[in-house]
This record gives sequence, structure tokens and C-alpha cells, in this order.
Amino acid sequence: MKLFASESYLLMSSATSFDFLLKPIFLRGFSASLHVVLLLFLLVFWVVNRVKHADGEVSKQTLRQRKFLWYKQTLACCVVVSAFNIFLFLLSCFYWYRNDWSEVKLVSLSDYVVKILAWCAICVYLHYQFSNSSEQKQFPLLLRVWWGFYFSISCYCLVVDVLLYQNHVSFPSQYIVSDVFSVVTGLFLCLLGFFARNEGENTLLEEPLLNGDSNVSNGVELSKKKGGDTVTPYSNAGFFSILTFSWMGPLIAAGNKKTLDLEDVPQLDSNDTVVGAFPKFRNRLESADSEGSGVTTLKLVKALFLLAWKDILWTALFAFMSTVASYVGPYLIDTFVQYLNGQRQFKNEGYLLVMAFFVAKLVECISQRRWFFKLQQVGLRLRAVLVAMIYNKGLTLSCQSKQSHTSGEIINFMTVDADRVGEFSFCMHDLWIAALQVALALLILFKNLGLASIAAFVTTVLVMLVNIPLGKLLEKFQDKLMESKDKRMKATSEILRSMRILKLQGWEMKFLSKIIGLRNVEEGWLKRFVYTNAINSFLFSVAPLFVSVTTFGACIFLGVPLESGKILSALATFRILQGSICVLPDTISMIAQTKVSLDRIASFLLLDDLQSDAIEKLPKGSSDTAIEIVDGNFSWDLSASIATLKDINLKVCHGMSVAVCGTVGSGKSSLLSCILGELPKISGTIKLCGTKAYVAQSPWIQSGTIEENILFGKEMDRERYDRVLEACTLKKDLEVLSFGDQTVIGERGINLSGGQKQRIQIARALYQDADIYLFDDPFSAVDAHTGSHLFKEVLLGILSSRTVIYVTHQVEFLPAADLILVMKDGRIMQAGKYNDILNSGTEFMELVGAHKKALSAIDTVEAGPLSEQIISEGDGAIGSSKGKVLKEGNQGNESGKVEDIGPKGQLVQEEEREKGKVGFSVYWKYITTAYGGALVPLVLLASILFQFFLIGSNYWMAWASPVSGEVKPRVGSFTLIIVYLALAIASAFSVLARAMFISTAGYKTATLLFKNMHLCIFRAPMSFFDSTPSGRILNRASTDQNAVDLNIPYQVAGFAISIINLLGIIVVMSQVAWQIFIIFIPVVATSIWYQQYYISSARELARLVGISKAPVIQHFAETILGATTIRSFDQESRFQETNMILTDCYSCPKFHVAGAKEWLCFRLDMLSSITFAFCLFFLISIPDEVIDPAIAGLAVTYGLNLNLLQTWVVWNICNMENQIISVERMLQYSSIPSEPALVIESNRPEHSWPFHGEVNILGLQVRYAPHMPLVLRGLTCTFLGGLKTGIVGRTGSGKSTLIQTLFRIVEPAAGQIIIDGVNISSIGLHDLRSRLSIIPQDPTMFEGTVRSNLDPLEEFTDEEIWEALDKCQLGDEVRNKESRLDSSVSENGDNWSMGQRQLVCLGRVLLKKSKILVLDEATASVDTATDNLIQTTLREHFSDCTVITIAHRITSVLDSDMVLLLSHGLIEEYDSPARLLENKSSSFAQLVAEYTARSDSSSEKLD
Repeated sequence: MKLFASESYLLMSSATSFDFLLKPIFLRGFSASLHVVLLLFLLVFWVVNRVKHADGEVSKQTLRQRKFLWYKQTLACCVVVSAFNIFLFLLSCFYWYRNDWSEVKLVSLSDYVVKILAWCAICVYLHYQFSNSSEQKQFPLLLRVWWGFYFSISCYCLVVDVLLYQNHVSFPSQYIVSDVFSVVTGLFLCLLGFFARNEGENTLLEEPLLNGDSNVSNGVELSKKKGGDTVTPYSNAGFFSILTFSWMGPLIAAGNKKTLDLEDVPQLDSNDTVVGAFPKFRNRLESADSEGSGVTTLKLVKALFLLAWKDILWTALFAFMSTVASYVGPYLIDTFVQYLNGQRQFKNEGYLLVMAFFVAKLVECISQRRWFFKLQQVGLRLRAVLVAMIYNKGLTLSCQSKQSHTSGEIINFMTVDADRVGEFSFCMHDLWIAALQVALALLILFKNLGLASIAAFVTTVLVMLVNIPLGKLLEKFQDKLMESKDKRMKATSEILRSMRILKLQGWEMKFLSKIIGLRNVEEGWLKRFVYTNAINSFLFSVAPLFVSVTTFGACIFLGVPLESGKILSALATFRILQGSICVLPDTISMIAQTKVSLDRIASFLLLDDLQSDAIEKLPKGSSDTAIEIVDGNFSWDLSASIATLKDINLKVCHGMSVAVCGTVGSGKSSLLSCILGELPKISGTIKLCGTKAYVAQSPWIQSGTIEENILFGKEMDRERYDRVLEACTLKKDLEVLSFGDQTVIGERGINLSGGQKQRIQIARALYQDADIYLFDDPFSAVDAHTGSHLFKEVLLGILSSRTVIYVTHQVEFLPAADLILVMKDGRIMQAGKYNDILNSGTEFMELVGAHKKALSAIDTVEAGPLSEQIISEGDGAIGSSKGKVLKEGNQGNESGKVEDIGPKGQLVQEEEREKGKVGFSVYWKYITTAYGGALVPLVLLASILFQFFLIGSNYWMAWASPVSGEVKPRVGSFTLIIVYLALAIASAFSVLARAMFISTAGYKTATLLFKNMHLCIFRAPMSFFDSTPSGRILNRASTDQNAVDLNIPYQVAGFAISIINLLGIIVVMSQVAWQIFIIFIPVVATSIWYQQYYISSARELARLVGISKAPVIQHFAETILGATTIRSFDQESRFQETNMILTDCYSCPKFHVAGAKEWLCFRLDMLSSITFAFCLFFLISIPDEVIDPAIAGLAVTYGLNLNLLQTWVVWNICNMENQIISVERMLQYSSIPSEPALVIESNRPEHSWPFHGEVNILGLQVRYAPHMPLVLRGLTCTFLGGLKTGIVGRTGSGKSTLIQTLFRIVEPAAGQIIIDGVNISSIGLHDLRSRLSIIPQDPTMFEGTVRSNLDPLEEFTDEEIWEALDKCQLGDEVRNKESRLDSSVSENGDNWSMGQRQLVCLGRVLLKKSKILVLDEATASVDTATDNLIQTTLREHFSDCTVITIAHRITSVLDSDMVLLLSHGLIEEYDSPARLLENKSSSFAQLVAEYTARSDSSSEKLD
């Protein structure tokens, strides 16, 4: 370097004629001239373009075809150059205005002004070029040439600066700063100008408009296909794009111009999808469990780590770099204060210090952004594979395992536990980083304070040790909180499924109180958790103060001199240490929560699966035998002493038809379960040859279209499809639906009648074209005519050559079977052909005898008194059932065609989401819910006081201590430490008060929001539950409630606290030099602009995350309910694939939420780093003695945290808006229109009402929704008190609708129902429903005990309950159980047979003893003998009551006094059975004739 300097000097001395080339006036003048030339060129270009475009308009039909790579970055760079020159111009004016103006100074100022104008013009030119050109492939030639000149002249100026500096020639320091900046920006622009090309497919494609049929939104056309069609730009982004998160730019830009939808969000990279990651995870888990001892938490953790180990190690490296870089500032502060105090070790030390601060800040920011983003990416992947693992396990669980974990609990594993493991990844490095930070802090403290640092170390260790008991306490509370949440979710899930029966019985408020009771237990643990957390956060907020007081006290005790530079260095170190100590309790709490979640998931994965070896599957065509069971013993409970099925021996050849019959609870359904492999095998062998299809007794229908339910994963074969529809008599049903087979079925087939659900199930089985068909009583839910048709077309038609095993209670279907199995007490008592077994045992004779007795009722019906037959006017063609439109083209003169109602006509709509900004009303409701918002001012006051005392204590230490050893201290050591201690204690109390207020307000708000939402949901009309999948409600009750319980209070408070902290820093920094506002104001304005630009996309992405979660939960809940059906069709892999697709649909917006956050934070970090650098540059540039070095050092100490705090403020704003969406979603369900009042105090019926049970129906018209056609179209009739009325009619005639109107589940559109003189619409719902009784079509039992199922309201004594059980033939069954009335009932009553559940429903009405009883297909699931028993019981105990019966079994209504026959919502016939049977042409007589004809074959055999 010396050689270079001497040669340069010789050159300069020998070439005096070229001296002017090295003069600053020439350099600045030459630079200004070049910029003026550029301005002229740009002006000429503008004029030429104006003239050119004056001739013709530019086509409005063209949009940018490609987004140019780095266009925005280039534009930003030009803006920064312009802003930098503005700053230099203002700074120069500020320095020089006191002195005389020289030529050099004036030329320099002119240079700055021309540069500002030129670079602003370049910005305009760039924007113009790239917003109007569709063919731009690279930057314009003019700009590329200019950037080359600019870079060259900047390098030349910098070389001259270096030469002058070497030769000790003085010149303003601004010049070297300006020239370094110009070289860096010039190099950047040259690289872009000569190497950048257009971006092409990395962005969301924007194509030219074709014939005007594309959809354009503000100049951006987004792909209308699902997000799955475009892979995220991240997957092939370049190094700079990944570093700066520019790959997120197109999506954020799109979100700023339109409301984002799921199809706008690009698909995940294959490495991040669960489809790509799950096979690797499963392989790693299997290899971790090579010894086959089962999954443990440790093995699960190992497999999860191995899945993402590369990314985890990368994040560890980024975390290390960020942590080390963050300590450069505290390390250099003492040196910086000494420099400001005049102690300079070498020339330009200040510039080097500024550069060191700035570079360290950049490294910290960039590595931190990569660290945070990568960890979120890892978290998403881990969550997704766990969800897939839990789902797959749910599909293979054995029956016993299912009873120990209900669907609500398993849903919690997915929604809460898997989420928590994903969230934990965000803080997985925090523990070792805390240790590293403590080590680095101690090194800095030791350098500055010597042995006093030992006191700091001991104090820090003590503070961290306090974590251990607190952590354990938090883990315990978290564990209990999760347990209680599980119980609540389990109950909620079950109640939502059974809401119809709760409404019919008037029990919904009782069950709401059950949920509230479970929530109260949960709230008890929540209260403990949040207050312990508050103590925790208090301890760690004051920890740095405690450490600093101890350390400074030790310094005084040891005689270590306290100089302001050393104190500020220590304070900056404590401040960073505060971060790690503060997050430590959260980290420990998170580790505790994650361990609990992993333990729960691992224990779930350890549960027993179905026996894989229960069935020996033979290759298709390898055996003549389709099914063979040898010495089979099976039990639902392997620990029970008595087996469910005993000594089963069965051989079924291909093509055989086997009927299974027997009384309720004899083991018929269990026999089918053992053939399916669902029933655990104790001993024996089962062999199966061929594919199988199964029709369950309780229909399982998926949400989706009818076509999807029938195809069930198979390709569409139109011929076979039509044949199946014909056989299952579904064609007529589909014709009358507005959308045909594209009608969306609600959850669990809610908008279909029982018969339609059963027939869709049968159609699904038929379409599979299997070898073996298993039917579990498929004819019970359909009417007599449909039953006959199904038997004939399905069993005797399509399946005549297939192996069929069918369970039935209808004796008339038995003679057609090749083999009949008669079951009793879990054994096959008789087996053989109809004639063979008829006389060989008593069991079969009993069944046939009961059937004969029922048939004889038809012959003995005597003509009763003819009641007035009132048939309503009109025979129009359109009616409907349960929201479905019926059409009969040959009736009346109306067109049978029903117009489509449009998408809104579908019952289940896509989940609605709010759009645009979260309204202020949501925030206001949230903060004023608890105590009217009284605690909010107190939280703000406590935060302001905390900040005031904290800054005051630091200010005091900086001001009161000497800058160096030579300066006399302003106060004594004792005073110094006592005042500091007092301020520290005051701030500690402020933070304690704040923590307590936040916890109290958050807890109270969560409690009130929960109660309001649940009250609204339980009071909602039944139509809400019909059209709302339970997944949506469960999502709000679990995920959103969890956010309101544990996250949102701290998020909202964190926003206010971060704003107060930022204002505190601004106040401190402005104390030193108000001039920093010159840079601070534009930077804050830019930050706010960025935040506004970002938030519209982030908000919609967060909402998309919310609505993408419900389908995952709903699909899982449906899968658990239909697991048997799915397994029987061997469709597990398809359902697993669907789950993966839905999981990826959830991960996709979640991934882009993370990317968008980091996109914003990176830009804010850069802005705050530049602000900090300017602040430092300003401090070293101003003359000595102008400011106090100690106070300047304090400003730098706070400035070190500026980027973190600025990012924290914006992060909090965005996070708060994202999180508050949970409150918005809960408030959505807190304003559902409710049913009419439960009790109307001014119009309560008498206690003994109804007195006689007379029901008058006058002009009754009913529709299910305002936009749907009438279902009942003007019924007028009277059900006389004390008489039994049977209601019959084909499926969809309006039978169930009439009953629902009687209970006011549906309100009449016109007309009225009067019971014993009281209009039922004028009294409260509870008064009405509690006085009526119903045995519903779907027998429902709740988890609990026999007692709680019979008497949920706890109104009856044990004696009354036993009496009711004996009357309904269940007394002996319950007495045989160990716990008797306290015997357990599992979820949905799964451990009771369908028939037994129906008998429990009978027991309920026997206890209630109402004057009016409704039977809705009440005996559909029981055998004829049990049906006769029920009828006898009803005759005996309800002889003086009005009994209204809907039945498919004709024998059930023959016993009635009157029969009402409905057709298409109108009364077709209403008379006594005898009178109707006399008229052979009556529709009722024809129905009876069909039934008896069907039974002829068995009747003949009886004779």
C-alpha cells in the first residue's frame, strides 16, 4: 500500500496539468453534468413517446405477459439512491449553513439536487416501461448504459478519495460515504442490468385477454384453477429471491388487488406436501420400531427429527449466526461511548464502528428471517405427517380401542396435539440458544466488569432454576386442561350428532348445561394455567432488572469502577439476555405441552388395531366356498367371560343366498361383523374368497353428492349406474331433486329420509360389483312396496348369481333363501332351508308364529265408525320432503318440471367467511366483553408505568455514572444503586399488575364468548344443523376457543405493549438528536405502507387457513363413523389419499402465511437497520461536546433493539388481526337466529295439558326454506283424542315433515295445529315438546349410563325406571349386567344392538307418560316378535292416549283406529282401516295387498 501511495504521489507531482482531475470540485461537477445529460435523454424519450402515442390509443386488451425479474428491487434501489441524496443534501445544509459558502460546497449541493431529480426520473421511467410493455425482455439500453457510467464514475471518485486520504488531504467525510454507497448501488444495478432476464413461470401467470372472456381484476388475472395447478414460486426461486422472500411478491400483490381465494394460493413444493413427506416418515418410524414393541414417544420424536434433520441443522446454523451477531452491538458500545468522549485509537475509527454495527445488524436480520421461516416450514411438515398418521390409525382401530377413545378425542389429537407439535418446532432451538446467549453475555460482562460478572452468572442461574417448579406446574395444568377439553369435545361431538332428538324431546338446555359443566371444569384448570403463566411472565420480565441490580451492587462491593460505557454495554447485554430469559418460561411451557401432546399421540398409536389375521383371504376363483367359519368363537370384549358369538360353524358356497334371523340382541349383526373381520376372534378360522360389499343397519352417508356416494371411488359406467338406480328405485327420487344426482347431501345424509339413505347405501354396494354381499337388515327403513321391489330387483335380480348374506326381521323374505340361520344368544340354533327348519325347533316357529299373528290382524280388521274424511283442495304436482322437490308430471295441470334454484338451492353451502378488513366492532366487542372493558385502561397504564420506570432506571445509570475514570461521578455509589433499585422495584410492580390484569381480562372474555356462542348454537333452529356440517361447529369449539383461551389476550396486549415500547425508544433517541426524525419519519411511513400492503393478503390467507381446517375435521369425523363400511369395501387407501389432499389444502395457505410474514419482516428489518446506521453515522459526524456521550450511548443501546421492536410492532398488528379472526368466527356463531322462545310466561298451558290429546290440523302448509317449494300443501284433518292414527305413504310423501311440524322443528308457512284448544305456535317450544312423546326413526343413545339415557333430566326414581325397563322387555337384560342401571353406554350406544336402542327409546316414553305419543318408524329395527311385544305394551299403557304412528310395516298401522294416507304433501285417504280395506280400489287396500302378496309364499308354507 505504501508503494502504491508513493508512486501515486510521484505521478501527481509530475503531472500537474492533470491536477484538476483529482479536485473535489471537478468530481462533483462532472457527476452533476452526467446526471443532467441523463435527464435530457429521459426528457427526449418522454416527448417522443407522447408524440408516438398521440396517433393511436394503446390497446387496453393487453396485460403484462411476464413479470420482470428484479423489477421491483431495481425500482426500490433507485428510490433508495434518491432518498440517500436527499439525506446528504439536508445533512450538508445542516453542517455548512453556519460557515461561509464556498464554490466546492455549492457545486456539491448542486450535484445532490441534480442526482435527486435524475434518480426520481429513472424511477418514473422504470415504472412507465414495465407497466405498459408486454414484450419487455430486459432493462432498456439507456438505463444499462447509464448504470455502467454511474458505476465507473463512482469507482473513480472512490479511488480519488482513497488517494487523498493516503496523502492526508482533508475533504468532507460525506464524500467518502457517498462514494462507497454509489459503488455498492452501481454494482448492484450493473449486475441486474446485464444479467437479469424475465421471470416467466415463477409467478402467477398473467396472460393476454383472449376474446375478452378472461376475468380481470385491477389489471391482474389470476389462474382460476385450483391452487394445485401452480406450484409455489419458492420451489424454484433463486438465491436472492429466497434470501429476500421476493418469491412471495406476486401473491401479496394479487392479494392487494383482489380478495384471495383458495384457487389463488399456489400448491406446496413436493417436499413440503404430506403426500411427499408421509412415506418417508412412516419408513423412519418403522425402522425406529424395528423390534416391533410399538410406538413410544422417543421413537416418534426420532422419526420426526429424521424427517427434517437437514432443515433443522440449517436453522441451528442460522440461529447461531443470528445470536452471535446480536452480541456485536453490546460488545462495541463501550468503545463507541469512549470514541464519542474523544478517546480515538486511530483515524476513521468511527466509520469502522458504524460499519461493524451495521454489518452485524444485517447478518442478524437475514439469518433470523431464514431461521424463523425454515422452522415454520418444518413445523407444517411435522404437523401434516402426524395428522396423516392419526387418520390412518383411526381407520384401523379395533372396536375395543374405539370405545376407549371417542371420535371427539381423536379429533382433538388432530386439531390440538398435532398443531402443538407443529408450533413447537418454532422454539425447538430456544433452550441451547438461551445457554449460548448466557455464555456470550458473561464474556462481555467479564470484559467490562471483571469479577462482578460472576454475580450476574449466579443470578441468571437462580432465575433459570425458578423455571423448574413453575415448568412442572404448567405442564400439570396443561395436561389437566387438555384432558378436560377432550371430555368437552367428546360430549359436544355426540350432542351435535343427536341434536334432532334433543330438540324433539326438549332436552337441549339440559345437555347445554352438561357442556357448560364440563367447560367449568376446563375453566378451573384454565384459570390455574393463566395465573401461573402470569406469575411466570412477571418473574422473567423483572429478571434482567434483578440481574442488573445484583451485578451493579457487586461492582460497588468489589470496587469495580462503574463508567457509563461499561454500564451501557452491560444494560444492552441484559436487554438481549431478557429476551432469552423471557422466552424461556414459554419455551419450557411449550416443551411441557408438546411432551404431553406427543405422549398422547404415541399412546393413541399404541392402541390395538383390528386383528389382521382374523380372516384368511383366498385368491379369487381358488375355492368353491365363498365363506367358511370353523369352530368360531368371537367377542366384542376379549376380557369378558362370555363370548358374543359361540361355536359358529358355517359354510357358504359361491352364488348362495343366506338369510339370518333371530330376536333382538341374538347376534345377527355380530355374525356379519365377524365375516367382515370387525369382531375380535377368540378361536376358530374364517376363510373368505372374493371381494365383499356391505350395507350397514345404520346408513352411513358421506357429505358430497349422491353420485359420489354411489360411485364410492369407482369410475363412472353409465349403463351399470342406471341399472343400479333402477333397481334401488332411486330414479324417481333423483328426478324430483333440483340437482338430480348432483344434489349435495348434508352431513350424515341429514337432508334425506331414512329410506332414501338406505337405498343409496344399497346402490353403493351394488355398484361395487363385488363377489360377496352382506346386508344388515336393509329393508327395515323402507316402506312395504319399496321393500318388495328391492328384494325382487336386488336380491333375486342383480345379485341372483352372487353370494348374499342378509339379516332380516321380515319373515316374508326368508323362503327365497338357500340357507336360513336362526340365531339365539350368540349361537346358530337352526340352519337349513325354510321347510327343513320349520318343524325342527321352537326358535324359528316362534318367529314365524309372530309373523302369522301379525298377518291375521289384516283379516280381523272390523269396520269401525267412519270418521269425517276431509281431503284438502287441489291436487297440484309439486311437493317436497326434507328440502327435496317432488315432481309428478301426470298429476294436475302444472308442469312437473322444477326450476333449479341456483347454487344457493343446495342445502350445504361452502363455509362463509368474512372478507376484507376485520371490523373495528370485532376488536371492540372483544376488549369490552369482560367487565365492559374496565381493565383495558389499567393494562395500558401499567404498561406505560413499566416503560417509564424501565427507561428511567437506564437513563439514571447512564446520566449519573462518569464517562471515564478521569471524570468525577455526579452522585455517590450508594445513591446510584439505591435510586436504580427503587426504579427497578417500581417497574416490577407495574409488570406484575399488567400480567394479572391481562390474565383476568383474557380468562373472563374467553368464558363469556364460550357461553354466548354455545347458547346461540343450542338455541339455533334445526335447519342450521341440517345445513352446517358439525366440523364447522367443532372447529370453533376447539381451535378457535383454544386461541381465545390461550393466545388472543396476549396478542392484543402485546400489540399495545409493543407500541408503548417503540414510543419509549423514539423518545430516548430524540433526546440525543432530534435530527434523526429526518430519516425516522419516512422510514416509519414506509413501514406503515408495507404493513398496509401486506395485511390484505395476510388477512385473507389467515381466513383461508380457518376455513381449510373444517373439511379435514369433518372428513375425519365421517371416516370414524363409517370406518366399517370403508374397510368392507377395501377403500382405506382412497380415504387416506383424500385426507392427505385436504391436509395439504390446509398447509398451503398456512405456508404462505409464514412466507408473507417473513417477507414483511425482512423489509422492516432492512429499514430499521438503515435507520440505525444513519443514527450512528449522525452521532459520529457531529462535533465533540455537542451531546453527552453517555446519553448518546444510551440512544445506541436502545437503537440496537430498534429493528426487533419495529418488527415486533408490525408483527403484533398482523398477528393480532390474524388471531382475532377466531373471535370473528365465534361471534359469527353467536348471532345465529334462534328458535322461538322456549317458554312464553304470559301464555303457559295448564299443567295437565293436553287433557284429551285431540289434534286439529287446519290448512297446514310447510316449506323447509323460503326459497324451497311447499312440502305439505294445505292439510286439514283431526286426530281424535285417545285414538290411534296410522300415517302411511310412499317415501317423500311428507309423513316425517308432518311430525316435525307437530313438534315445531319446522314452523308452518300457513295454517295451524291446535292441540286441545291450544294453538301450538302460541306457546313456548319447551312447553310443547315436553308434553309430547316420540320414538324416533333413528334410535339414539348417549354415552353415559342406562339411567342417564332413560332419564336425562333426572325426574324419576329407580323404581319407576325399573318398571319402565320391564315394560319394554329390557329389564332382564339390564339386570344381567354387573352395574345394572349404572351399566355403561358407549358413544352412540355402540355397545347396544339397534333393536335394544329402539327399546330404550320406548322406555323413555313409558317414563314420560305423555297424552300424545308419536312413533316414527319406531319398530323398523326389531324383529316381528319384538314388534308385537312393543305394540302390546303400547296398547296396554297408552290405551287412553293419542298415538300417531308412521310405519312401513302395514301390520303396525292395522291396529290403528284411523289411517291417514299422504301423497305428495296432500291427504289422499283418511278413514278407519276396515273401511279403507272394504274399498279394494283404495290406495291403502293396494298397499296391504302388496304386503300380503309378498308374504304369500311364507303363509303357504305355514299351512
